[in-house]
Formats: sequence, C-alpha cells, structure tokens
Amino acid sequence: MVAAKKTKKTHESINNRLTLVMKSGKYTLGYKTVLKSLRSSKGKLIIIANNCPPLRKSEIEYYAMLCKVGVHHYNGSDSDIIKNMPGDH
Repeated sequence: MVAAKKTKKTHESINNRLTLVMKSGKYTLGYKTVLKSLRSSKGKLIIIANNCPPLRKSEIEYYAMLCKVGVHHYNGSDSDIIKNMPGDH
C-alpha cells in the first residue's frame, strides 16, 4: 500500500513538472524534432511515452546516450502527455 501511494505521488509530481515545462514553451514534440535537437545538442531531457515503438525508443535512447542527455520513460501514452498541456489542445 505504501509503494502504491509513492508511485502515485511520483506520477503526480512528474505531471506537475511536465505542465510547468509546457507552460514555459521550451519543448518539442515528435520523433523527428527530438532527433534534430539531440543531434544539435539542444536537448536536456527526453520523455518517452510507454506506447512508443521499440525501434524508435532504442534509437532515441542511443542518441541520448551519445549526447549525455537524460531519458525518462513516462508511465502513460502519448495522449496522456498531450492532456497535460496547458491551453488549447
């Protein structure tokens, strides 16, 4: 029961931080733009949804490893990430 409470709290914390980042406007969405930002060393953190195809996921993780950028595996789908976006969507 304690572990479930902690994971829920962590998930809420990530959602709050994700909302804050999206309000700032300093983010990119999509496979191609993420790879471009990694190649130009502009990325700081990559968030990968759990429904990302395995080949794309491994390619993004490989580029992130080369650029020494952190990767977070989001425990939700890509539509869950978009729901956290502020404003019109």
